[in-house]
Amino acid sequence: MAEALRLEGVRKAFGSLEVLRGIDLALAEHEVACLIGASGSGKSTLLRCVNLLEPIDAGRIFLSGQEITAPGVDVNRVRRRVGIVFQAFNLFPHMSVLANVTLAPRKVLGLPKAQAEAEAVALLDRFGLADKRDEFPDRLSGGQQQRAAIVRALAMRPDILLLDEVTSALDPELVGEVLDVIRELAASGMTMLIATHEMGFAREIARRVFFLEKGVILEEGPPELMFSSPRQERTRQFLERIIRAGRL
Repeated sequence: MAEALRLEGVRKAFGSLEVLRGIDLALAEHEVACLIGASGSGKSTLLRCVNLLEPIDAGRIFLSGQEITAPGVDVNRVRRRVGIVFQAFNLFPHMSVLANVTLAPRKVLGLPKAQAEAEAVALLDRFGLADKRDEFPDRLSGGQQQRAAIVRALAMRPDILLLDEVTSALDPELVGEVLDVIRELAASGMTMLIATHEMGFAREIARRVFFLEKGVILEEGPPELMFSSPRQERTRQFLERIIRAGRL
């Protein structure tokens, strides 16, 4: 299977704090992988580096075999191919849902308004938001806002979708509807790299799970192995704490 994403020796520091300390990771096309680990382990920074929202200090990142961290790369062109959704929904509050979703396809991809709106309505309908197209974000529930944010990312037709703790800001009863969207995307073949604290979901959806600890990938493997018999003591400690909290 073709390779969608590769990170080689990626390092990133903020001042004296080294957040990523030599990350090596590869993702195949249509693969869904989850990043797990304690808060502060580097998951969000890793995703932001893949999207080039954060410049890396060392290493290389490749998208479909092309290095996107090479000098002279068009950052905006890369970001058109790499969608990212954050835990904060980041919808424009003064725009309707439809306007939020069509803005980038019109401005960045140059789609005619009618085409952008037709594609947006189809996506909104696919994810149960067709009746919310004319609403403003503050009229939506948190789960609906997060689904709208995912639709907005999908409207750019990305090659890969990065999801950064997209359920962590939601009330527990709203988590399920967002996870259903991600399940549907996985079933449709979308390549996804997901940072999550939802261990049961990671176990269900991921082909591989990466455990980050202090900026390194301490361990990786299929979820059935990672969650039942991790090799590293630190991974075992983390998962035991998650189990005690009822999150797995």
